[in-house]
Amino acid sequence: MNKMLGTLLGAVSAIAMTTAALAEELTIATVNNGDMIRMQGLTEDFTAKNPDITVKWVTLEENVLRQRVTTDIATKGGQFDVLTIGTYEVPIWAKKDWLVPLDNLGADYDVDDLIPKIRDALSVDGKLFAAPFYGESSMVMYRTDLMEKAGLTMPEQPTWDFIIDAAKKMTDKSADVYGVCLRGKAGWGENMAFLSAMANSFGARWFDENWQPQFDSPEWKDTLTTYVNLMTEAGPPGASSNGFNENLALFNAGKCGMWIDATVAASFVTNPKESSVADKVGFALAPNKGLGKNANWLWAWSLAIPAGSQKIEAAEKFIAWATSKAYTELVASKEGWANVPPGTRKSLYENPEYIAAAPFAKLTIASIDLADPNQPTVKPVPYVGVQYAAIPEFQGIGTAVGQQFSAALSGASTIDDALAAAQDATVREMTRAGYIK
Repeated sequence: MNKMLGTLLGAVSAIAMTTAALAEELTIATVNNGDMIRMQGLTEDFTAKNPDITVKWVTLEENVLRQRVTTDIATKGGQFDVLTIGTYEVPIWAKKDWLVPLDNLGADYDVDDLIPKIRDALSVDGKLFAAPFYGESSMVMYRTDLMEKAGLTMPEQPTWDFIIDAAKKMTDKSADVYGVCLRGKAGWGENMAFLSAMANSFGARWFDENWQPQFDSPEWKDTLTTYVNLMTEAGPPGASSNGFNENLALFNAGKCGMWIDATVAASFVTNPKESSVADKVGFALAPNKGLGKNANWLWAWSLAIPAGSQKIEAAEKFIAWATSKAYTELVASKEGWANVPPGTRKSLYENPEYIAAAPFAKLTIASIDLADPNQPTVKPVPYVGVQYAAIPEFQGIGTAVGQQFSAALSGASTIDDALAAAQDATVREMTRAGYIK
């Protein structure tokens, strides 16, 4: 009897080992933002439902992720089976046949529930090439107690003049409190995401209708001067090194009066487990200059499959799991409704449990609705995209310009020199690429 039991146990063990050996391993490249870290912690739910699939995570800082993923897909390196990319990359890469269309996400996926602006940004010719993990615009997050102490009331649609005045009045450098925290770290998706959106509200644009760069315009000088002066007077020290995660940490530590950044941050700054000021946070739309455009962007961190992957079916299963309504409910059951990934599905904003738990929900969807990738600027432009120009060359140009503007913020360059260098570099690249003669 014992011998038979031993034989059976040995057989079961051998089958288990064989199953493990046969399991497909998905390598997933993602950004080190809070929602993605949370997703990694919930991966057991996926592997329990798909025991024939294992998951290996490669988690990288935003600028590094973009560089690694772009290099890998352009060289057909095949390092990754699932990529975390955004609304900028998807249409460009899909047209180059670098991405697999997501035609098989399952009967219950409900692609029609995706917010139309987000779905359109991730589709080419009506086909979805990436599934949104979370969608965002940008808005003002502010300390209600510091605003009150300054004797001010935040309007729902603040002007830049109000923000500048409030930032100065809320700053108390002796207490290590700064009126405003804004992105300063160089990168087309870091400081230039913020500054491009800000520039739109100031009437500036990257290019005119003939693709001529516009950094020599008065609108760009006004934008950069306002930004540098504001951060010098009311921003934290070392701001030229701060991106999304650094400013999130500063705000949660109580060191920022206001933070203008991604709407997705709202759940983190109001989470008492993470934020020391969770019960003292208010929200408003991104600022404007009275010219008809707010300084808010449109973005979705999304999951896509590179054409070089040999594990497309398994990758589709993972993407369907991570971007489904069921995943949202899983996060809600573990972390509460306020902490589910926002900005992707209409049904979330029709869910009374979410609306009740998330004081930022209505402003998030209002900010997404305000962003217009097809008409992002006050003056006409030949490109699509709010905080970027959706052309392949923009990734390199945006980062080069971001380095000049970060240098202006740190004091390593003057504002005039930074704008002149940005103009020269962009003209050179656009000429080389054939946009201008």
